[in-house]
Amino acid sequence: VQLQASGGGLVQAGGSLRLSCAASRSISYISAMGWYRQAPGKQRELVAVITSGGDIYSVDSVKGRFTISRDTAKNTVNLQMNNLKPEDTAVYYCNAEFRGTHSWGQGTQVTVSS
Repeated sequence: VQLQASGGGLVQAGGSLRLSCAASRSISYISAMGWYRQAPGKQRELVAVITSGGDIYSVDSVKGRFTISRDTAKNTVNLQMNNLKPEDTAVYYCNAEFRGTHSWGQGTQVTVSS
């Protein structure tokens, strides 16, 4: 599965951004798709994931602010990020699990200024 991420940028604290990840195949057959992020000097961490059955998991630090969703017609998974904080600054990566194999999109930079 090939993934193309878009939507990063620079925003002030309290602002919003929407990330989008387009898959090269129907996401209906992809077990799970999610977003990870990696801040400078830190390990990559899971932000949110949505399964083919619609189950959603998100890390506590983004609950109530970030929403993951999928559009099966467009084969995209989106991450709506509201009330962004400087600590959300990171490179965000899209991930897909298909037949036991994980695929990664290119990272997209999200920078939140205080």
